[in-house]
Amino acid sequence: MTGALLVAGTTSDAGKSVVTAGICRWLVRQGVSVAPFKAQNMSNNSMVTADGAEIGRAQVMQAAAARVEPEAAMNPVLLKPGGNNSSQVVVLGRAVADVTALSYRPMKAALLEQVLESLASLRARFDVVVCEGAGSPTEINLRRDDIANMGLATAAQLPVVVVGDIDRGGVFPALYGTVALMPPEDQRLVAGFLVNKFRGDVRLLEPGLAELARLTGRPTLGVLPWLGGLELDVEDSLGLPAAGLPGLAPRGEEVLRVSVARLPRLSNFTDLDALAAEPGVLLRYAVRPEELADADLVVLPGSRSTVADLGWLRETGLADAVLRRAAAGGAVLGICGGYQMLARTITDDVESGAGAVTGLGLLPADVRFAREKTLGRPSGEALGEVVHGYEIHHGVVTVDDGAEAFLDGARSGAVFGTTWHGALENDGFRRAFLTQVARTSGRRFVPAPDTDFAAVREERLDRLGDLIAEHADTDALWRLIESGPPPGLPLLPPGAGLSPR
Repeated sequence: MTGALLVAGTTSDAGKSVVTAGICRWLVRQGVSVAPFKAQNMSNNSMVTADGAEIGRAQVMQAAAARVEPEAAMNPVLLKPGGNNSSQVVVLGRAVADVTALSYRPMKAALLEQVLESLASLRARFDVVVCEGAGSPTEINLRRDDIANMGLATAAQLPVVVVGDIDRGGVFPALYGTVALMPPEDQRLVAGFLVNKFRGDVRLLEPGLAELARLTGRPTLGVLPWLGGLELDVEDSLGLPAAGLPGLAPRGEEVLRVSVARLPRLSNFTDLDALAAEPGVLLRYAVRPEELADADLVVLPGSRSTVADLGWLRETGLADAVLRRAAAGGAVLGICGGYQMLARTITDDVESGAGAVTGLGLLPADVRFAREKTLGRPSGEALGEVVHGYEIHHGVVTVDDGAEAFLDGARSGAVFGTTWHGALENDGFRRAFLTQVARTSGRRFVPAPDTDFAAVREERLDRLGDLIAEHADTDALWRLIESGPPPGLPLLPPGAGLSPR
């Protein structure tokens, strides 16, 4: 069986996704064929593979780091949180059920079999599989039926490295406690630690790292410094900055301000990453009407619960601000759920069960939700440029005959709507669209002619590979991948006294 490793984390957003991507890029540079894997991902940030399967966007990013085509086996179970404390369960790229946290638990035994089959398939086809955990591996209330962390590790006998986020503080108790609360069979697989997001002189940490090794019998395999400017396909809104993203200096005389409605059930917000990478574009997330006041472009992004988030827009006053903006001729872009909000009516007996709801009425279109989800990788043309994208939606939009088309959607003046995600990653189209927005707003903004978003993303992945190569003990990582955890790792109390599960 090929080598494998599980990257766990003390918390959500500790850096598991980027560390996994960095290890994938480091390995592929060594001439190793490598695949990422996340048994169970909870995220509304997803993408469609070439064969029409829906998987987490982070695994797509990690596949890019590994220089392989993403596939459903890399993320066999995807949970998409929605309204009413429920989530949609996606198995091997296809939605199979809507569940609550409690009703999901009985499904896990069958899902573990699917998870292990997917992992075995990858291990048979690649030299190494780098697995990413979910949340914390020491959720003691969930351990009995866990399929994403130590349940996976014990079933597949994977060596485990635990990542701790030192930028949050408390990294030493978090790392120690993560191991100490595990039962013996789990502790025996945890072989070491990685400290992530460190700012400062690593010599200041060395006494603490030495004491941690003495107390746990496990080494720290690297201290990874803080890296800004990555913005790599984060899994949830925890990874989004509160104010927005720092902008690059403009090429023209003025900047272009983009305000994105920070919907409570925001999904596929990676659609905006390409805008943030554009020189002179200032991207921020808005939760109050005044945050739209000086925007040159307002974006209504994707949503996991269109009707509920439309209600939030109205409650916060953002909906009225968007209507005033459109009436004044300002530019508005709706993507997927945001496009559906711009329609006249939304009939939803599937996602929210709300029935007929009045939309914002800014586009000559009506929406009806279908039970079957639309998944696709469409191509087309808009603003004189070729566009490739992907679509993931239950809402089916019917546009009036004679309405001006925009990709698969509609345009009315400066209001644009489309179901396509990823359209702004097409460099030519993005430049043409921003030129249109600048013309509408009267800004002396000039899109950079040489911004290559694919190259930007590739450079960011290389930086992650450098992070592992330069700051991690790669010899120790190799030993774990090839030989598994070393025998005789000490057991820490109180978990050492727990009975086998």
